[in-house]
Amino acid sequence: MAKDKTIYTCTECGGSNPKWLGKCPHCGAWNTLIESAAESSSPVKNRFASLAKPSEVATLADIEATDMARTPTGHEELDRVLGGGIVEGGVVLIGGDPGIGKSTLLLQALDSLQRAGLDTLYVTGEESGAQVALRSRRLGLDGSQVKVLAEIQLEKILATLDATRPAVAVIDSIQTVYSDQLTSAPGSVAQVRECAAHLTRAAKSSGVCIILVGHVTKEGALAGPRVLEHMVDTVLYFEGDTHSSFRLVRAIKNRFGAVNEIGVFAMTEKGLKGVTNPSAIFLSQHSEPVPGSCVLVTLEGTRPMLVEIQALVDSGGPSPRRLSVGLDRDRLAMLLAVLHRHAGIACMDQDVFVNAVGGVRISEPAADLSVMLAITSSLRGKPLPKGFIAFGEVGLAGEVRPAPRGQERLKEAAKLGFSVAVVPKANAPKKPIEGLTIHAVERVEQAIDLVRSLA
Repeated sequence: MAKDKTIYTCTECGGSNPKWLGKCPHCGAWNTLIESAAESSSPVKNRFASLAKPSEVATLADIEATDMARTPTGHEELDRVLGGGIVEGGVVLIGGDPGIGKSTLLLQALDSLQRAGLDTLYVTGEESGAQVALRSRRLGLDGSQVKVLAEIQLEKILATLDATRPAVAVIDSIQTVYSDQLTSAPGSVAQVRECAAHLTRAAKSSGVCIILVGHVTKEGALAGPRVLEHMVDTVLYFEGDTHSSFRLVRAIKNRFGAVNEIGVFAMTEKGLKGVTNPSAIFLSQHSEPVPGSCVLVTLEGTRPMLVEIQALVDSGGPSPRRLSVGLDRDRLAMLLAVLHRHAGIACMDQDVFVNAVGGVRISEPAADLSVMLAITSSLRGKPLPKGFIAFGEVGLAGEVRPAPRGQERLKEAAKLGFSVAVVPKANAPKKPIEGLTIHAVERVEQAIDLVRSLA
């Protein structure tokens, strides 16, 4: 195989240079030249060959559209975030902190798929085959027939995929794989981008479902170029505290399913097990209602979940602090301003701490009303009524705006035994929900007065 020449391409203007320079000679930008492989002039097969046979231009109405067949992995929570299972020719990128359970979950999923009759391949670049076998025995996967390849050279991995033709292959991890066509070290931007592109082409052309494991940066984002997330079909993030036994897998991108879907797992001695009722994780078990606690019905993808929002308001002196865990800190400052302006509740000389129980991260604005009620409860030192839930977005003018799919949220709360709900007026159901008393409000001051009358 003829080795391609190495060139350096500017990420700003696209200009190329035969050697690396600190400053691009074409556009003058600094530190923008990255290593890439130039096409070989020899008559070898082009590494950028088309993924499919040439086709003619056609209208959308003339193209036959069929649903993508999905194969369940044997883990219901993982299937949920994948959109029902793995897809032939699909490419999945999964990232997370070291030691959080990525390799464990994928090894369990491969074993389930192998036992279901699908050929699987586990390519490890960070462990030896003996280490993977030892981990499988710790997980109770005795007699597993999953094929293992300890290799980091891209060309050998592609040759193995072509020879064995597995249905599913895991590359653990993409940062350890390197190509002979580049001289940079494994894990560099050029190597990660080039290797991911080749593996994506291999998946699309052969129909193999490839799962890439990616490292994350200190900020928690996937390491490597952002183009990596655009190449693949599905991007999953492993979340959770390594000191906790619970893990969340969140879908950030999914061409075959809903985004922001989450799967909840519990880490056990035998690996990761799916949690069928995740609301139980995010609710503290108080024998009696306590001040500063309000239960929120949040929506994660297609799943309504109950999460306890806790607030602690304490005297803070001349420089009060605002700290939130699992919620947006800037939005907390905005809600405190709305609470002061429209409800007359001042926290300007108070420390305000807000926490979402269980380590879950809530990004939707429907948590606004619950946060404000929890803060008010803590400031007054009086608990909210027993069996109380609330949700709704709060605007700067003090209005309470509806949350999407309010009916499903209320039904989930009633199913788990909650009896009192404060919701936006637009989310009030036309028909009563058995066991649940619903109070509809239009403004934040109405919600505060209502809670005072219920307490």
